[in-house]
Amino acid sequence: MINDQVVGRLAPTPSGYLHRGNAVNFVLTWLLVRRAGGSLHLRIDDLDRARLRPAYLESIFRTIDWLGLDYDHGPNGPDDFLRHHSQLLHLPRYNQLLRRLRLVPGLLHASLRSRSQNQEIPADLDQPGAAWRARVPAETTVAFADAWQGATAVALGREMPDFVLRKKDGVVAYQLASVADDLRLGTTLVVRGLDLRASTAAQLWLARQLPETAAFNARRIRFLHHPLLTDARGQKLSKSQQAPLERGVLGSEAGPRAVYAAVAQLLSLPGEAADSLGALQQAAGPALEALLTQPHSAGGS
Repeated sequence: MINDQVVGRLAPTPSGYLHRGNAVNFVLTWLLVRRAGGSLHLRIDDLDRARLRPAYLESIFRTIDWLGLDYDHGPNGPDDFLRHHSQLLHLPRYNQLLRRLRLVPGLLHASLRSRSQNQEIPADLDQPGAAWRARVPAETTVAFADAWQGATAVALGREMPDFVLRKKDGVVAYQLASVADDLRLGTTLVVRGLDLRASTAAQLWLARQLPETAAFNARRIRFLHHPLLTDARGQKLSKSQQAPLERGVLGSEAGPRAVYAAVAQLLSLPGEAADSLGALQQAAGPALEALLTQPHSAGGS
């Protein structure tokens, strides 16, 4: 046991059926939090309303049950989520932070650029249909200790020179909402795939811009970026490319054991560790302990 102050979260988005990579992240997070004797939140990120479908939301709860996992805080089903836990309920706080960020000199600029357009179309921050973007200085590098990857330095000014804080529809974007939500939940353990390492750097940099978000830092929060699962072509798994599309990971003929096997492989455990969730939890103890006791503070610029 590490201590009872570890607070982790599962943070899926209901924008498609969950794939095996999502399920692996769920199991890894659950194993780490349970090993630490901490508490686990289910935090569903539903700000992308255009892609939200009831079936996708339902599949999140079904996948958690299918894997044999539990959590300590959060919605008990889709209806409870929509009524009491949706991110839409926290829009006032997000908007308050947006207003504060707007006052930081030189931080924000507005753009009418879409994802498919390479040309920058400047706009006024008050212009309808304009996205608000954070301008990252070119020399910015964010350093932090990654419990899985070790000392990490992300050249944020090159990898994410500007990123969206408020979308064209006027709704806060992922990077700021995620910081606000993790602060609200008291998160101290963030488990992500390696493809989100730049997002972690962006969030750490963004949080430093305001005193009310400064507690989102690598001294208080342990970050762990695990390797990604790939398909037969070596491409990372995605919701839009998985098969079967109509069920996602729940359509796996091998059942949850395939997920346990993937986690066992990531943790360099013997094959029999994948026989059940209990077997995986028992075999993973030393590996989890090592990840939970790695130093997790670093500076940055």
